[in-house]
Amino acid sequence: MSKRFYFLCLLCVTVCLVPIHATPVIPVSATARAAVIQVRVAPDRPGWTYAIGEPVRFRIDATADNETLVGAIVRYSIGPEMESAEEKTSTLPGGGLVIDGGSMKQPGFLRCIATVEFDGKVYRGLATAGFSPDQIQPTQTQPPDFDAFWSTQKEMLAKIPIEAEMKLQPDLCTASVDVFHVSFQNVGSGPGARPTRVYGMLSVPKGKGPFPAVLRVPGAGVYAYSGWRDAAAKGIITLEIGIHGIPVNLRSELYEQLHLGALSSYFLDALDDKDRYYYRRVYLGCIRANDFLYSLPQFDRKNLAVIGGSQGGQLSIVTAALDRRVKVLGCYYPAYCDVTGFLYGRAGGWPQMMRPGKDAQPSIFATAEKIATTSYYDTVNFARRLKAPGFYTWGYNDEVCPPTSTFAAYNVITAPKQLLLALELGHASIPEQNDKLTRFVFGQLGVKLE
Repeated sequence: MSKRFYFLCLLCVTVCLVPIHATPVIPVSATARAAVIQVRVAPDRPGWTYAIGEPVRFRIDATADNETLVGAIVRYSIGPEMESAEEKTSTLPGGGLVIDGGSMKQPGFLRCIATVEFDGKVYRGLATAGFSPDQIQPTQTQPPDFDAFWSTQKEMLAKIPIEAEMKLQPDLCTASVDVFHVSFQNVGSGPGARPTRVYGMLSVPKGKGPFPAVLRVPGAGVYAYSGWRDAAAKGIITLEIGIHGIPVNLRSELYEQLHLGALSSYFLDALDDKDRYYYRRVYLGCIRANDFLYSLPQFDRKNLAVIGGSQGGQLSIVTAALDRRVKVLGCYYPAYCDVTGFLYGRAGGWPQMMRPGKDAQPSIFATAEKIATTSYYDTVNFARRLKAPGFYTWGYNDEVCPPTSTFAAYNVITAPKQLLLALELGHASIPEQNDKLTRFVFGQLGVKLE
């Protein structure tokens, strides 16, 4: 990962004209120096992308103050992303170390990971070369009753009244935006179960309207939310929701404890039963959030978008596929894409429940029932059904939502699409991505950013 260099140097020289009897001033020189160590890895081609069968070479360098740490011991491995590879060692020469990385016979990604130990601390860098990534196809199956299953689930949702509640949050309101803590009814944990509720933060521009709306869906975890007020200030209704059926305005300690305890592995809950799996209520809750937005008198009832990253990227694709009212989506490094990839000898998407264990032992979750359930919830099977235009963005170095998995979803999308790659990035985004994505989405809603 790229870091900035820091240089600490203290030098004070004082020149002073004083009477002969005065005490002379002693110059102070630098006695210490500190630098951030960087381990940089890069393929030998701009764009980091190769055709199947083409060779790649990786260049590894470790520097301090932009000077190579000549003689440092480099430990490195090269192999398909998310797979174990033999570690080798080499001494770092001046100008860096160049290694033949080989090639790939199938579309995918080859990753070089390097570490250097310096002053008792280990520093790490990586780079990932793509081989014909536009040819990657999903391993996940499509159930023949996929559409019928979700039609039935939406019919169940439609029978449940919204029963929305809104409470103004004066401490979060601004001169141009009103913020409300809201909730509304959703399906229960399974067919026939009592309804649950979706909670979120609604930010509404002050004024007559009508306004377009954006549903912002969350990444994995358990959090509080305060509303997307910056977007609302530009004239867009924004609804930021949680997915766990608990209020989103409580003390942060509560969410931390839920994350560590009861909700630590929620994405595995009832994985062997498609009618009770945790994400059933989550996916339908996103549709219900759109129902709520459509109930607002300030909404223009035609310009609706959904935006999210990681799990939120997963939910943005799912929501747009299940709900034709969504006009446009923005998606960062989507999760839950082609989770079965690990069963076919390649990387699968977060939460990587099918990843083999130590000594290549099959995952305990790789049972017929659990694999079958994932096919009803895998992002790739929703991506196939998208009609709304979308803006997508991720990096090659993502170790949470590997690019093999995200390309597996992107490549089956037939709706209008744009992809912005930030090659060096892992599971993160940078301002340039955020700016381009929001400009695209807001532009589709008729909102121009200055």
